Amino acid sequence: MMKRKELIKLGFGNRELSDLALAAVARGAEAGMKKAGLRRRMQDIAVNPAAHINDEIFGEVARKLIGEAEKTPAYVPRAAPAPYKQWGHDIDDSAVRQMDNACALPVAAAGALMPDAHLGYGLPIGGVLATRNAVIPYAVGVDIACRVKMTILDMPVGALAGQRDRLKKTLERETRFGIGAAFRQRRQHDVLDDDWSVSPITTKLKDKAWSQLGTSGSGNHFVEFGELEIDAKSPELDLESGSYLALLSHSGSRGSGAAVASHYSKLAMSHHPDLPKELRHLAWLDLDSEAGQEYWQAMQLMGRYASANHAMIHYHMLKALGAKALVSVENHHNFAWLEEHQGEDLVVHRKGATPAGDGDLGVIPGSMAHPAFIVRGRGDASSLRSASHGAGRMMSRKKAKASFTWSETKKLLRDRGVELLSAGLDEVPMAYRDIEQVMASQADLVEPLARFFPRIVKMAPAGERPED
Repeated sequence: MMKRKELIKLGFGNRELSDLALAAVARGAEAGMKKAGLRRRMQDIAVNPAAHINDEIFGEVARKLIGEAEKTPAYVPRAAPAPYKQWGHDIDDSAVRQMDNACALPVAAAGALMPDAHLGYGLPIGGVLATRNAVIPYAVGVDIACRVKMTILDMPVGALAGQRDRLKKTLERETRFGIGAAFRQRRQHDVLDDDWSVSPITTKLKDKAWSQLGTSGSGNHFVEFGELEIDAKSPELDLESGSYLALLSHSGSRGSGAAVASHYSKLAMSHHPDLPKELRHLAWLDLDSEAGQEYWQAMQLMGRYASANHAMIHYHMLKALGAKALVSVENHHNFAWLEEHQGEDLVVHRKGATPAGDGDLGVIPGSMAHPAFIVRGRGDASSLRSASHGAGRMMSRKKAKASFTWSETKKLLRDRGVELLSAGLDEVPMAYRDIEQVMASQADLVEPLARFFPRIVKMAPAGERPED
């Protein structure tokens, strides 16, 4: 028997259509049709439904497919692209083209391109896009609600040297890295009491999400201890100037978020078969549609789950160390928000971009050998109140592996006082932009309040498929 996922890929995209297609396949099987024959028949119906409208078994789904196609308006780009502003220099042409494409969408209202931008799916990473009454799953990102969190500890900064083995063991023991990473002894958090039935997808994912609560995944995700330098006291941090021990983590909604993104991205594409190839990953869901509301609620749930994920990492690490939190700062950077801009309510997608409203606190990481920054947003309207989410890659993973060696990387890390517990060669510091230049490029978007220097770093081991 064919499965719903396969039928959705063929074009039987919305819930009603895929239900009818599954029922037709079941009737065909009862009539003695083999799996290969059923697959060919459904492929034929997807391409030419009119030829099957009188079929006793498949006619209903063929007629429904024609009806849905007639309801779908043909793609008409904006007469003029939505305006957007770019920060930074030397941004890859492919990322700029993706931003141009996004701003040609009929639902686009405005955009912004951050100084760490690089190629992504649909919207570039570092792309900000405001839309009218529409949410674009791929403009949120595959790792929904990927976020960073920093906790400043009450332990002396000297523990980075004097209690180094203890800190390393805590990093190794209190989180898990890699695709499918999970805890046998599961963590507990109130997010598990949330309503996971907001979408058929999240309903099935709750147990998996529970097993992965407190894990860190792969790709550019990390957990690290380091030294935080505060030059001047600020009311937001309420700490005296000086050096502090801090914990920084970067990860998202793990396998659950990826499953939500995959399902609703395909569903959005099935709703807009008329989109040109280069815009296919920018397919949207209307917010007033059932599918749009399902995705929106699932995205919100994944946001709470990602936050809970970081909460568990930090709680268990501090508990193991017998430490207390002085201050915590965190933010999403793969999410969509309903916000008012220029007197209009818009859906603002920040894919690899940090919210930077006036006074908003956020964290912008560099690399394993370069500083991260606690920042205060300046509320710049032309950026849709956004900033970069990090230094940003300046080369692909494949190119990084071909360009660098562990011997040169280890020398750089030694010179910077960094001990790396595990990572892949595709995540070496040289594969990233200079964070100092990125911060200089967005001085009008955020004000740095403190610098964090990594000292003990853990990422997924080499060979893990990236999920950032």
